[in-house]
Amino acid sequence: MKREVWVFVQRENNKIAEISLELLGKGRDLADKLDAVLAAIIIGKKAHELASPLIAHGADRIYLAQHEQLDSYTTLPYTRVLVNLISRFKPEIFLLGATALGRDLAPRVASYLKVGITADCTELKIDHYTEPLSKERYKNILMQIRPAFGGNIIATIVNPKTRPQMATVREGVMSALPPDATRKGEVINLGPELAEEDFKVQVVERKAVEKRVDLKTAGIIVAGGAGVKSRENFQLIFKLASCLGAAVGASRAAVDGGLIHHDHQIGQTGSTVRPRLYIACGISGAVQHRAGMSESKKIIAINPDSEAPIFEIAHYGIVGDLTEIIPKIITAYRAKNSGGKSGKLLPR
Repeated sequence: MKREVWVFVQRENNKIAEISLELLGKGRDLADKLDAVLAAIIIGKKAHELASPLIAHGADRIYLAQHEQLDSYTTLPYTRVLVNLISRFKPEIFLLGATALGRDLAPRVASYLKVGITADCTELKIDHYTEPLSKERYKNILMQIRPAFGGNIIATIVNPKTRPQMATVREGVMSALPPDATRKGEVINLGPELAEEDFKVQVVERKAVEKRVDLKTAGIIVAGGAGVKSRENFQLIFKLASCLGAAVGASRAAVDGGLIHHDHQIGQTGSTVRPRLYIACGISGAVQHRAGMSESKKIIAINPDSEAPIFEIAHYGIVGDLTEIIPKIITAYRAKNSGGKSGKLLPR
């Protein structure tokens, strides 16, 4: 019987969360390398409605755990369902999103199963591993890669002796596959085993609050850091973003300094983005921030410190005071759009 790579499917208003589609894209790659089956696990009241799009996005098999009481996520029943399914089908790898839900659910499942788990991975790959002391060699092990020590190093973590190999993956670091409506897959309906003691906590009411900004889909992002210095100066970031039709982002230092809301945060503890243009204003370029934006197609950095690390990855660098430079960029851009002359940005 073929091994299986599992992806937990997170639902948002009975729609598939983007992180789950991203995990299916990576899961497809891992399953192909292992010659394994890629399976998606859906828990919920109307889980069957999501089976077809999951198959279109790469899944070979869908496990449905449908029940009226599982419509809203609560920790204990979801943990019981997953522990029972994993004990029964014994997947090789089990992946979850590093979302608030995933960070609550994954460690509980791992604890019940007594297996290892790596949180907040930014890369996954299959490789061989040799135990340093015993020299025992393990083939086709999941390499779980994530930043460590505040992002100062990149750690590769392995769980060679326990199954499943579990990991949670950050949003935005993997790529979803384009849907293929011609793909075929197997759908398996399962009667989840529930216990009365699992429902000590009940969802009485749900309130959805929309995010202030959608950074993941933005084609252009103008981001501000601690170098912006004040909420008043941050209005320049918003003006430039408005001029360019861009989203507004921020470094953790700017968020921690109270200059802008957390929803705008980009980096290791915020969103991971890949816009076609990223303008970093007053951002020093700490490794934690770079982890969330370094794959932008074009990066423009504005900083008064010519030695700032952000210039190491910027395609264009402007050394100077952002309060002087940003108004000039806005003026030049508007002049260009109105048929006037504008200056040129020269590559560093």
